[in-house]
Amino acid sequence: MLEKLKKAEMHLKTEGDINLSVERKAWQENMDDPLTTEILEKDSLFFLHQSLSTPCLDVLESTESIYLTNVQGNKYMDFHGNSVHQLGYRNAYILDQVKKQLDILPFSPRRFTNLPAVELAEKLVNLTNGQLSRVLFAPGGTSAMSMALKLARIASGKFKTISMYDSFHGASMDSISVGGEYLFHRELGPLLPGCIHVPPVDTYRGMWYNDHTQDGDLAYANYIEYIIEKEGDIGAIVAETMRSTVVHVPSKAYWKRIRQICDKHQILLILDEVPIGMGRTGNMFAYQHYDIIPDMLVIGKGLGAGIVPMAALVCKEELNIAGHAALGHFTHEKNPLGSVAALAAIQVMEDQNVLQHVKMMDEWMQARLENLQNEHKIIGHIRGKGLLWAIELVKNRETKEKDNVVTEKILYRCLKNGLSMKVSDGNVLSLYPPLIISKNEMEIAIDIIGESIRHYE
Repeated sequence: MLEKLKKAEMHLKTEGDINLSVERKAWQENMDDPLTTEILEKDSLFFLHQSLSTPCLDVLESTESIYLTNVQGNKYMDFHGNSVHQLGYRNAYILDQVKKQLDILPFSPRRFTNLPAVELAEKLVNLTNGQLSRVLFAPGGTSAMSMALKLARIASGKFKTISMYDSFHGASMDSISVGGEYLFHRELGPLLPGCIHVPPVDTYRGMWYNDHTQDGDLAYANYIEYIIEKEGDIGAIVAETMRSTVVHVPSKAYWKRIRQICDKHQILLILDEVPIGMGRTGNMFAYQHYDIIPDMLVIGKGLGAGIVPMAALVCKEELNIAGHAALGHFTHEKNPLGSVAALAAIQVMEDQNVLQHVKMMDEWMQARLENLQNEHKIIGHIRGKGLLWAIELVKNRETKEKDNVVTEKILYRCLKNGLSMKVSDGNVLSLYPPLIISKNEMEIAIDIIGESIRHYE
């Protein structure tokens, strides 16, 4: 067991949240609140341990707007939020709508439908301009991805898929099979057969990316067609429209080429927007930046407004062919509480012009982070879209050697100064603030990051 923990610690220093490291141990040892220590010890005692969540970082008492508050009363600006906090925490309108629904219909047994679920399905179809016209709900993004994979097999008659290394599509056995992170594969094989992986678009370190041209990522798309022609029986391509954790934003030419390839070879295109849908990129759905239409769209996380676990598969009309099969069959399939939360969230976005705010913040973030990069040689690359951003830290800009040690130190200094965020791939500061964040609040957060970099640079 000790040897396994040591191997896990080594791997976590290059991938995902760092929670078995020297810095995490020091963070916990410096906890000076007996209540916090007691609760963390009980958490470790009663819950099954697993990577990325054991041991826990702190103990929360409440949330509001963009803030997390721990049991000591200290606040963190939440730039992680597991991507469910698009509209912040405890939005009064959304909570009110959910509370009203609790008094009317808190649960709808399968085989029955209900008005909130039907209204949400119609709303999601309208948000795609009717181009995706069929919907099925699930209790989480992983489950929605499972439905998409089932439907792809039925519709195509093929079981092989192409997906990307380093991608994440959920934590069930089928979703980790198409996912490309070794962290989620380790010791769990054999996985589903036929899951072929290819290099993802990498706008900084990629083997086939030429950043001197606007369409420098087309080689990645061409390689996918090469694989399709060699394999001969691919049923679907599964991909994140924009990579969430380390944040990579493919060119419009890339996605148009992928759509062309799918049409040419009669392959289904499944886009996973579980963490980035619901407005994070400045459009309601990220694929809408690219003038393409996927065959299936998987959304979740922010769909439930940070209150109710809620996800959806949205697909083209011609894929409504599985009436004989159980694609989901989930107990909470047409969840009235989740539907009301999602409808309320969409209403808030429309009433408060959230998408316009995100687009404005996109330009501001680009300029602000470029200034930060100019000030600090440790910043090798900044990239993003809307309010989805990454700061990649390196030892040397020429060699692009990762600086995992300093990245970890910066993470914990930011936490100490009231900013919670995610570290991805060991050296990437991943920034996913709530979409309602103000420019002033964002300025404070960037200043905290800048101070932390200066402290260790």
